[in-house]
Amino acid sequence: MRSFPTSCSLLVVFSLLSSNQTAAQQPAERASHPNVLMIIVDDLNDYLFTRELPVKTPNLDRFFQSAVVFEHAYCAAPVCIPSRAAVFSGMAPYRTGCYLNGARPWIRSPFTHIESLPECFKRNGYLTFGRGKIFHSHPVMSRWKAMWDNEYWGGGFGPFPPKKDQLLGKFWGCTAWTGPDTDFPDVVNANAVIEFLNQKHSKPFFAVYGLWRPHTPFTSPKRFYDLYEPQKIPIPVPGWAPGDLADIPQLGIKLTKVWGRRWELCGIRNPKRWRKFVHGYLAGSSFADWNIGRVLNALEKSRYATNTIVVLWSDNGYHCGEKNHWEKNTLWEKGARTPMAIRIPWLCSEGVRCLQPVSSLDLYPTLIDLCHLSPPRHTFDGRSLVPLLRNPETKWPYPAITTYGEGYFSARDSRYRYIRYPDGSEELYDHKTDPKEFHNLASDPNKRDLLRWFRKWIPSKFQKSMGGRLG
Repeated sequence: MRSFPTSCSLLVVFSLLSSNQTAAQQPAERASHPNVLMIIVDDLNDYLFTRELPVKTPNLDRFFQSAVVFEHAYCAAPVCIPSRAAVFSGMAPYRTGCYLNGARPWIRSPFTHIESLPECFKRNGYLTFGRGKIFHSHPVMSRWKAMWDNEYWGGGFGPFPPKKDQLLGKFWGCTAWTGPDTDFPDVVNANAVIEFLNQKHSKPFFAVYGLWRPHTPFTSPKRFYDLYEPQKIPIPVPGWAPGDLADIPQLGIKLTKVWGRRWELCGIRNPKRWRKFVHGYLAGSSFADWNIGRVLNALEKSRYATNTIVVLWSDNGYHCGEKNHWEKNTLWEKGARTPMAIRIPWLCSEGVRCLQPVSSLDLYPTLIDLCHLSPPRHTFDGRSLVPLLRNPETKWPYPAITTYGEGYFSARDSRYRYIRYPDGSEELYDHKTDPKEFHNLASDPNKRDLLRWFRKWIPSKFQKSMGGRLG
């Protein structure tokens, strides 16, 4: 897969986004209001790109071959609710106060008086359809109906493992499931999306399929566990090193302790259990991939194959033991980096990799541009990715910003990650020489100018938190 498009790709992308596009090159329905299928994956990390662990995702691999893949995309917040609230509002957590899980943003200001992404599509004449895990903090029913044309059904995190397979409650266990696939909401919701794609619609549509996997619990159909030979899963994982936290500020270490005893029970003291849970995460990733493949195959066989933009993203990254931590809620690369890709089917069908740092906040303004929508009245904190769709090597002088509470700030440019905590302590990593973030360079006197540049991006004000909980 190329890190830059061929001249053919550049020409077609430029033509697509130019007002001078001819009818022969771009049919009218594509030029005006193409359909959009958005796929949201829960807790899918960057193993798809780094291959640090042997994750098997053939459908995503195939999809990436036909999309613009943003290899350095980062979430606005490293947990579900605020990350999703940021995407569907286009507003950063530091401006809304939605930083943490447990918050209920869509029933509070400023979310009560801004236009969400599905509402924007609906106002612009689109049919809107949503299934699965979308917000994770459900709006009141009247607001849901203002967003979507279908009835809500999410399905939840189940099925949960039996008690014998649980380590720390029903969410923290591993089971190779032997029941029917339809025990899983992801399968039921995929079936509903496939049925939707098989129907004839009189209006363009904005459809969202939200998956629950690979989020815990690590239950997946047995065949996905069987894809992996446990003894070939490297433990310790490649992103772990002894003494890694020695140069980490105390507030950074505190974030690794949010999930209690997970690392103690499933880390270096118990490599057998560590491998078991990594196995569960990989199986869940492959299970998610299978469901995504079913939906994409249905789209490709449908009447909408040639006029539907596909947007795929994950809400946050995920640690599988890196930095002595399980799950998410950190400001490091493993917690903030997420898969993101956009496929526009009338481009040249070769995968293009964009290496510029982008944010999930950029999706709302990008879709406004690609679908020629009348925008909402509120202002965005992201930027349209259309210039990078024209040319992935376009100069992009903006770091991708991730926040996780008042004063918890992280920024990633094309080479460095910078972190600042509320007490003023800092971290800095050079990804050219230290991609696993083992060596904190914040105290290096040669990096003072670089630190000053990153500090300029710290918001002048962090909105007061609307509450919730760490993790």
